[in-house]
Amino acid sequence: MLLDPTVSAVELTRAICDIPSVSGDENALADAIEAVVAPLPHLEVIRHGNTVVARTNLGRAQRVVIAGHIDTVPINDNVPTRFVDIDGVAHLWGRGTVDMKGGVAVQLKLAVELVGPAVDITWMWYDNEEVAASLNGLRLLSIDRPDLFAADFAILGEPSDGQVEGGCNGTLRAIVRTHGVRAHSARAWIGENAIHAAAPILRRLAEYRAKEVHVEGLAYRESMSAVRISGGVAGNVIPDLCEVEVNYRFAPNKDAAAAETHLRGVLEGFDVEITDAADGARPGLDAPIAQQFVAAVGAVPRPKYGWTDVARFSALGIPAVNYGPGDPHLAHHDEERVPLAQIEAVEQGLRAWLTAQ
Repeated sequence: MLLDPTVSAVELTRAICDIPSVSGDENALADAIEAVVAPLPHLEVIRHGNTVVARTNLGRAQRVVIAGHIDTVPINDNVPTRFVDIDGVAHLWGRGTVDMKGGVAVQLKLAVELVGPAVDITWMWYDNEEVAASLNGLRLLSIDRPDLFAADFAILGEPSDGQVEGGCNGTLRAIVRTHGVRAHSARAWIGENAIHAAAPILRRLAEYRAKEVHVEGLAYRESMSAVRISGGVAGNVIPDLCEVEVNYRFAPNKDAAAAETHLRGVLEGFDVEITDAADGARPGLDAPIAQQFVAAVGAVPRPKYGWTDVARFSALGIPAVNYGPGDPHLAHHDEERVPLAQIEAVEQGLRAWLTAQ
């Protein structure tokens, strides 16, 4: 399918959303994006799997990376997209409209039109953000082509309601196990019920009070939650094993090691296995270029509670923020939708800053 970058950012968002690109199936969309940027003389284009990179080489004093993932979570009868009116506000409805094809469309349109920006720009459209980190296209690109990440500032087009969200929380996952002894459920007293033994785990998590941690002027809210529980082998057998999966979202004032220490303290006395962890990202808003960006787009910075790939840039010492259309609360929602005005506003904000107008 061909994309027409001469249409409005709204229409381009709709066209991009209507190319299904569930994680692992981004090839058609990556091809369509590459077909748009490859012929442009002002851009050097690099294809890395289903990640497309296009960059200017104008010798500007500063370089900015502007990135967006092209995959979505699975479709659930919400493609093709359509225009809807909600309380008198025009929206584009459908999978990917929030997370994050609006940002992708704005980036693609500006990549085509900004032939002589005030800074050099590296545009990145990458795959497999919604699945395991080992598959993340941005991660794989950073391993094979670290030179492409040389930059003074990075912007990720993740949904932020058209505002600037600095940094992001870190995330840690753990399996907490309780053990017992199997027995026939008709003679339960002979065994030891591992599911019953998990009750104190759930009680501690239910009583856990989320902390609000201030980092560089932004207030990040933490949480620690049971997200899955499993146990038992049959309807007439006392279970000898129960596993509670826990997700801890922690503020970027601590790293994953400190987060693990805190979680183990909360769940002291239980068998805890850490299965996944990713550091967050500090806001990075103290960098002069970040302050110029915030002022140019007229935004009031807020914290990003969810983990995003700004953390990858932060780990490289590159200040990074989230800036894109769409309400993060509607990401992955079956009623995913974005106000048309937000797509237009983000386009205008980025265009103004990148052209120093």
